Amino acid sequence: MKNSIFTLLIVAMLSTTNLFSQNSFNVKITGKGDPVLLFPGFGCTGQVWDETVAEISKTNKCYIFTFAGFGNLKPIDSPWFETIKKDLEKYIVENKLTKSTLLGHSIGGTLSLWLASSNPSWFKELILVDALAASAALMIPNYKGDVIPYDNLQSKSMLNMSDVDFQKMNNQSVMYMCNNKEKQKFLAEMMNQADRKTFIYGYIDMLNLDLRSEIAKIKKPVTILAATNPSLEVVTKTYNDQYKNLPSVSILYAEKSAHFVMFDQSEWFLKQVKQILN
Repeated sequence: MKNSIFTLLIVAMLSTTNLFSQNSFNVKITGKGDPVLLFPGFGCTGQVWDETVAEISKTNKCYIFTFAGFGNLKPIDSPWFETIKKDLEKYIVENKLTKSTLLGHSIGGTLSLWLASSNPSWFKELILVDALAASAALMIPNYKGDVIPYDNLQSKSMLNMSDVDFQKMNNQSVMYMCNNKEKQKFLAEMMNQADRKTFIYGYIDMLNLDLRSEIAKIKKPVTILAATNPSLEVVTKTYNDQYKNLPSVSILYAEKSAHFVMFDQSEWFLKQVKQILN
């Protein structure tokens, strides 16, 4: 323990980046200015924000999160998603970050909505990157709010999947979610590193969260930077349906982009984020 603390102190002295960790997440802090909390998508670490942080940390203080079970972080017990949310609320209060901007991709965007709907007076604004209020409504035909149990046939199948098959599944899904071929390997390696139970049960946590009514409580401005795959028509209908109860929302569509908008349309993405922050 003493050696670990000493190592962290040395790192802090040699770098302008601070590090905070607890059971459900760790956070790296860099830059100066108004705070921005950056939440990665499912299976990803805070590294997905490296290019974004390189730019916005010039004008903003960035808090870059990685959640338990992803990267080299130890997993936590279920409910994974709810625990992260509660720990974040505590961290935000303790560090006086209630006036922050939230920038979240995918499940990180859903988490942003959850935090803001539970705490309507908090935060300056939200920037969501291809994120939904109710993922299950998109992924499950005829979804009627039924709760998905952790113990189901698909979960058991994925838990028993060989490492080779698990990696093959992730490699294929990344090709669908990111058009930028240079980033596909980076994303697949990140997802393959994830704790298997977190990957399966955490995803179920996300599917069981339906915020479509709750987001009516959010009074702060919300901007969504949306992918256009598979087509603009389909995506527009999805977002209009998901966010019809959100009082103040602006949806901007990234042309020829899959789920990882920050990689498929990096220049456009950074331009929008910087304009919103400034």
